[in-house]
Amino acid sequence: MRALPRRAVLAAPAAVLMFTLVACGGSDSGSDSSAADTQQQTQSTGGAEAGGEAAGDTDDKPEPPLTGDIKTKAEAAALAAYPGTVEKSEEDAEKPGMYAVEVKQADGTSIEVYLDKSFKVTATKKEGTEEAEDAS
Repeated sequence: MRALPRRAVLAAPAAVLMFTLVACGGSDSGSDSSAADTQQQTQSTGGAEAGGEAAGDTDDKPEPPLTGDIKTKAEAAALAAYPGTVEKSEEDAEKPGMYAVEVKQADGTSIEVYLDKSFKVTATKKEGTEEAEDAS
């Protein structure tokens, strides 16, 4: 059997050390770095790991906010059907051509109201649920 060159024998521990440093983030500052990394990771994923609001949004499509006359009409239609306070109103990226208005109701619960282009309520989704409910 042929002996390994001296450089290869000396390089192996260095390679292991480098791999370990890279895997650990290369920091010896302890939990401060870990906390920052975790916070950064949570922010970059929209809080999904932390059980944030974005847990159901897996497609990362941008939902532009409604503006002008469309915003006014969509919010008025949503509030007529579900009284409360508008939290946000936007185009629905999952259902192109639809609007989504989030309304916080008097009891503190939030409901997402889906409207078509004629501002008719087509579906709703209570905050924290995955399935849309049909509008009656």
